[in-house]
Amino acid sequence: MDNPIMMNQMAWVDHAIVVSLLVALAALLGAMTMWVFGRGKMRDGAEAAGGWIDAARREADTVLREARMAAQDELFKMRDTFERETKERRQELAELERRLLPREAALERKTELLDHKAEELTRKETQMAQREKELQNMQTKMNELERLTLQELQRISSVSMEEAKKLLLARMEEEVRDEGSAMARRILEDAKQNAEREAKRMITIAIERCASNHVQTATSCTITLPNEEMKGRIIGREGRNIRALETATGINVLIDDTPQVVVLSGFDPVRREVARQTLDRLIADGRINPARIEEEVVKVTEELQTTIRQAGEDAVVKLGLHGVHPDLINALGRLKFRHSFAQNVLDHCIEVGQIAGLMAAELGLDQQLAKRIGLFHDIGKAMDHEMQGSHAIIGGDLLKKLGEPEEVWQAVACHHHEVEPTTLYGMLVSAADAISASRPGARSESMEFYLQRLEKLEAIANSFSGVEKSYALQAGREIRVIVEPSKIGDDAAAQLARDITKKIEQELQYPGQIKVTVVRETRAVEFAK
Repeated sequence: MDNPIMMNQMAWVDHAIVVSLLVALAALLGAMTMWVFGRGKMRDGAEAAGGWIDAARREADTVLREARMAAQDELFKMRDTFERETKERRQELAELERRLLPREAALERKTELLDHKAEELTRKETQMAQREKELQNMQTKMNELERLTLQELQRISSVSMEEAKKLLLARMEEEVRDEGSAMARRILEDAKQNAEREAKRMITIAIERCASNHVQTATSCTITLPNEEMKGRIIGREGRNIRALETATGINVLIDDTPQVVVLSGFDPVRREVARQTLDRLIADGRINPARIEEEVVKVTEELQTTIRQAGEDAVVKLGLHGVHPDLINALGRLKFRHSFAQNVLDHCIEVGQIAGLMAAELGLDQQLAKRIGLFHDIGKAMDHEMQGSHAIIGGDLLKKLGEPEEVWQAVACHHHEVEPTTLYGMLVSAADAISASRPGARSESMEFYLQRLEKLEAIANSFSGVEKSYALQAGREIRVIVEPSKIGDDAAAQLARDITKKIEQELQYPGQIKVTVVRETRAVEFAK
């Protein structure tokens, strides 16, 4: 590689020579010009020509001297510039060399390291090739030993290889089948135990976290009068007052011999409430006539519609739901005046929504969706008196018509198992409904109906052959059946429990669930004499 400093020096020298040649050429041209000019005037006088020549020579000398001085100045300037640039270039080269030296050292170290690694890899490849060769030799020896062993086994046992394989496979299949059956039973038992324990845990948590009133107030259709004279005023002349009240409200007013009592009868709980409030106001006011009755019915109806709307909105807000159709809010409000086993249906729906939401949270499901389904699960009871069918099916159709998601209306329609559920939410709301209906104090019933249910429960158990006697325990939550051991065996006892359960489900109406326990015992009695 050529040195850049030497190349720059040579370029400056060549430039100086060129400048000098140009100056000499200019002087020569000036002399020649003067000579030609002088020769042209030679005829005019030798003296004039000589003067001109001298002047030309002096001028040429002056030009040449000035040119030389200018060339020297230019050369000095160029030399200074050259030296300065040469110094800067040397400094740059020194800086570059200073930066390159560490890199060069690092590259040398990396090269040495790579060479060392390459040597190590080569050595390991050699070792691997040697070990692979040894393994191949060992595999060959093992194959040979296996062949000799099989030959010896066949010679000793007189069994061919195919027969030995079949025997071995049969034994392995039998062992695997036994182990698989035992494992399946163990897994099934563990799953049942874990599922029952986990279900009890979730149900317990949901019940504990759901704070609801244990006793619900039932709406009475009986109105107490201040005196017997009020009955006549309610009936009116020729019964016009009572006819006007029944026409305006659609409720039958029953007045019998019971002192100071009027009974209101009607299938629509909202209209029955309108009649009750109207009659209470008329009795308090004392003025009872057809015009007054119609006026009070209109006022009470308007106020009751506001109450219904407010009750529905309060239920929706209590569960934190959004986007509920106004018709659904009104239907929810109507449930405030509907009761089932003395349990207020609207309060029951709110409670089911809360329990379903808590259980959904435990299962990792959508809590808001479970609350929505639980709140709407008995929405069909608000209008089941207006159309044919189960309240679950009616409620599902209503929710579908008003634009609720399929998960909501399908779960509502199947919560009494009249429709097959397609999601977990249907089973979840069914469980929440059962919990709300069967918890202590949720539903009340009259003593007469309660005793009839217990008698019917024992009668169902006693109707089966082989039953010696039966007892209803725990307020009808359990029926204990004692059978004759000579007629009912152990296997038949389990079947008898299932048969009694099915018959109870078909013939008896009850809240919650009933436990059927069949007891079979054998007693041996001897006398020592």
